[in-house]
Amino acid sequence: MDRFQQLRLLEAILFASAEPVTEKHLTGRMPEDADLTGLLTELQEMYANRGVTLNRVGDAWVFRTAEDLGEHMRVEREVPKKLSRAAIETMAIIAYHQPVTRAEIEEIRGVAVSRGTLDLLLEANWIKPRGRKRVPGRPVTWGTTATFLDHFGLEDLKALPGVQELKAAGLLDNRPGLGAISMRDSESELADSEGLEEEEIVLFGEDGDYEAVETDEAVALED
Repeated sequence: MDRFQQLRLLEAILFASAEPVTEKHLTGRMPEDADLTGLLTELQEMYANRGVTLNRVGDAWVFRTAEDLGEHMRVEREVPKKLSRAAIETMAIIAYHQPVTRAEIEEIRGVAVSRGTLDLLLEANWIKPRGRKRVPGRPVTWGTTATFLDHFGLEDLKALPGVQELKAAGLLDNRPGLGAISMRDSESELADSEGLEEEEIVLFGEDGDYEAVETDEAVALED
């Protein structure tokens, strides 16, 4: 094999590898009489001003995009995050039972709600605090946001499908908690006597969203 063919072989080996190739590995792939050091230097000079360059990484060699072109090669994509089963169930319970506390969510689901689940829904701006419940510890209650309605194409919460519709669509099964989800049909159920304090009554707005008249005390998220 003449030098030109050796240079082509070296180029092919390096191009075929996505990871840096060590000189030891290259030596084993090249003919015994090949001047590996000279061939690498020649190949590096050939690609010096090209879109890709031959770079040395320790005792290995690899082709990489030219540094000055790097910013033109970036592609930004929005990758939607898939909600976990726990997040979906938690979101459904909040939507149908709001205003609801974390403890009530756990009681319906039958398992503890991790802090990360609520954080994920908060990050998506699908839920927000709705005031505090008048019980020991005054836990924060949660409800949906306008962003939640917009995401699912709902005019208001009255447009949420009922239990029978969900069962007919196969969206409800015998998993713990899901069968307990029920739509609150009236405004009075959303602000009953066992719910929020008088100064924190949840009101049903014209836009279909729930608004809480909060006290002067700042609402703190549950741990």
